[in-house]
Amino acid sequence: MIEPTALPLSTLADGPLFGLPLTRLWFGLLFVVFGTFLALDGFDFGVGALFATRDDDGEREQLLSAIGPFWDGNEVWLVVFGGLLFAVFPVVYGDLFSRHYLLMFAILGSLILRGLAPEMYEQRHDRQWQRYWGRAFIVGSLAAPFTLGVFVGNWLFGVRGVASAASLTIGLAVVALTVVDGAAFLGLKTRGDLRLETRLFGHVAQVAYLVLAVAALLLGRSASHIDVTAPTTLTLLGVTVVLAAVYVTASRRGRHYVAFAAVAGQVYGLVALVATLLYPLVDPAVGRTAEAAIVSPLPLNLTTIGAALLLPLVAVYFVVLYSAFDGPVDEPEAYS
Repeated sequence: MIEPTALPLSTLADGPLFGLPLTRLWFGLLFVVFGTFLALDGFDFGVGALFATRDDDGEREQLLSAIGPFWDGNEVWLVVFGGLLFAVFPVVYGDLFSRHYLLMFAILGSLILRGLAPEMYEQRHDRQWQRYWGRAFIVGSLAAPFTLGVFVGNWLFGVRGVASAASLTIGLAVVALTVVDGAAFLGLKTRGDLRLETRLFGHVAQVAYLVLAVAALLLGRSASHIDVTAPTTLTLLGVTVVLAAVYVTASRRGRHYVAFAAVAGQVYGLVALVATLLYPLVDPAVGRTAEAAIVSPLPLNLTTIGAALLLPLVAVYFVVLYSAFDGPVDEPEAYS
């Protein structure tokens, strides 16, 4: 009788699972997860910023209703990113978060304000009350992508202090990109004048994003690991310009799914640019490489197995969520 075989822990501790290049795979997966967060929660931030351009109560309700079913689920991807960074590159997690302790609190505070404000906005239909919480929603929606962008800039350029000119510029670029993302999302969820007017803001923000992204690279080029003339860097910048043109053209022609996909491509392109400029470093501030920072084979292999089982389930959940709330939001609908 043939005995069934199992994969013993001693085998998992010998080396990478199935001989896979797990360091590179995990480095890439971390940025894919972060890009997914920025693409999905980015439209929430953008809608919050565009909320500032609306005076009509009905239009404001439409904007809140458009993101109501999604925003809290979208933030799951940020939690996944932090959890995976801690599991796979724990020394980087500890160094980054301790080095930018105050900035992390600013990010969390902004996310809390962005989430709390629309809930409080709906509690009372009093003009002064809604004015206050409406402004809080706008502040949180602008501060969250800005502080996240500054954090990414500090990480990329190896900033040890609070911020640099380059990381502040990345913060502004991320804000502009989320406005584009929000406008593209509202192209799917709204109709009429509201769609047309937010589209205009999206086009202006698109130009601002391209200018700010290039400016951030030029400001940060003094870092020893940054090569703005590398073929990969120039290719990603070129693809971004093409996707920006696709977004503007598609949104004008009413092809809103194409426009939204083009913006998502720009988000992933930005994250891919950060990843390629970093690698093989994972923490430029101390010169630490990904190979030196990754955990030992046993926990790495176990985390890989767990991620292979759980991440597809999370993806399926989001497919079901977005399918259930597909289509435009009508004006009478309320935020929930």
